[in-house]
Amino acid sequence: MKNTKVYDVAINTPLQKAEKLSKQTSSTVLLKREDLQPIKSFKIRGAYNKISSLSKKELEKGVIAASAGNHAQGVAISAKKLGIKALIVMPKTTPAIKIEAVKNFGGNIELVGDNYSEAYSHCLKRIEETGMTLIHPFDDEHVIEGQGTIANELLKTNKDITHVFVPVGGGGLLAGIAQKIKMIKPDIKVIGVEPEDSAAMKKSIEKNRIIELEHVGIFADGVAVKKVGDKTFEIVKKYVDEIITVNVDQVCAGIKAIFEDTRSIVEPAGALAVAGLQKYDLPKNSTAVAICSGANMTFERLQLIAERTLIGSGKESLYAIELLEQPGSLLKLCKDAVNDYPITEFNYRLSDKKIAHILVGIGTSNQNEKHDFENSINHHNYNYTDLTKDELAKEHVRYMVGGHGNKHNTEYIYNVLFPERPGALINFLEKLSHKYSISLFHYRNLGSDSGRVLIGFNTDNKKQLESELDKTNYDYIDVTNNTSVRLFT
Repeated sequence: MKNTKVYDVAINTPLQKAEKLSKQTSSTVLLKREDLQPIKSFKIRGAYNKISSLSKKELEKGVIAASAGNHAQGVAISAKKLGIKALIVMPKTTPAIKIEAVKNFGGNIELVGDNYSEAYSHCLKRIEETGMTLIHPFDDEHVIEGQGTIANELLKTNKDITHVFVPVGGGGLLAGIAQKIKMIKPDIKVIGVEPEDSAAMKKSIEKNRIIELEHVGIFADGVAVKKVGDKTFEIVKKYVDEIITVNVDQVCAGIKAIFEDTRSIVEPAGALAVAGLQKYDLPKNSTAVAICSGANMTFERLQLIAERTLIGSGKESLYAIELLEQPGSLLKLCKDAVNDYPITEFNYRLSDKKIAHILVGIGTSNQNEKHDFENSINHHNYNYTDLTKDELAKEHVRYMVGGHGNKHNTEYIYNVLFPERPGALINFLEKLSHKYSISLFHYRNLGSDSGRVLIGFNTDNKKQLESELDKTNYDYIDVTNNTSVRLFT
């Protein structure tokens, strides 16, 4: 790796010991605090390394990027430092806090489309018109090299490192760190961490070719990438030891763990590495580094994170429990099985004259307590379904238990990804509501640029309905047969 000028704008971030995590894992856990960079993200390294490598002619024409997040800020601040023009194309759904951050760093902004793909298409058109140089967020050798400066700092700061956990989106950060570490200390294990619902790199490595995902999860929006880079894929395939995945609850638990050790709040993507470290079977007395990659998050998302942290840390379990619909059955359940456990959630509504289902959250301090509760439920002959890992139950159903729809109608239920912008719902309903009867609707604002909507339709023609849904250009998934949806809605 060549000498780099990234320190004109970036800082050599602290490698901070996480006392509680170290105790929990019987190892030394160190947090690489990239959330303390001037833009609160590692992205400043790659963006500046790329832009500072451009020719005088290229610099005179300026740079352009399509981004709704940390890369946009990295490009803007780098361009400001070098005194050149920067144009950032962002989706209309980009949260105001991120738009303001780019403006504060001197970037010019064009808001186009509802998602990254539409913004990127417009970006390519603007390149043809302006001659500006595209600064890719990850699939560029100078960007990868810039992110790799983190590895230099790790190796100089601590000689005892055995494991490094790195968040993965397009793969630029993982490729840069892994390539450098393996060239100098190949015995260090480098482990990439992806969300379960955005595991583009893991699936590509397994297939030995780049896989494009149809859908990606939006919770860890900083790594919500459908397709990894050509360059990053080849480097990751060559140098990375393992890629693991974590779910939303584990990411939330990771955010909490970082907060408890540092009193700082990172964004979901910024907690991926810690979430992976907590899941990993780390050998005792290891020295493990987790890259805290960023802290750009809207305040409103903290509510959801707090709600999901209990499950992610194994301290809450969610169940659907079946009862006879008769006087005293609820009291009997509480006395038989629930009495010794703290209740975190209790939802019920009459829906059948013979059988009732309740949605109940139980506080448990560890897996043994969870098993004890389930044994108690079994001992008293209650039928139950564990919904702890059911995303729809946690994101929608637990907030809308209200009984079943008209059983004489054919109903199909979908989880639809809506852009967070004024008019998105109206646009959707204008294309569908006059053709179909909407039987169910639930939405929560999660403080992101997109939100999940649970929506039901009464129709006998599913094929035609999905043809109409395709025309909305919103991603959707049929969840009609999901367990929690079937039991409670």
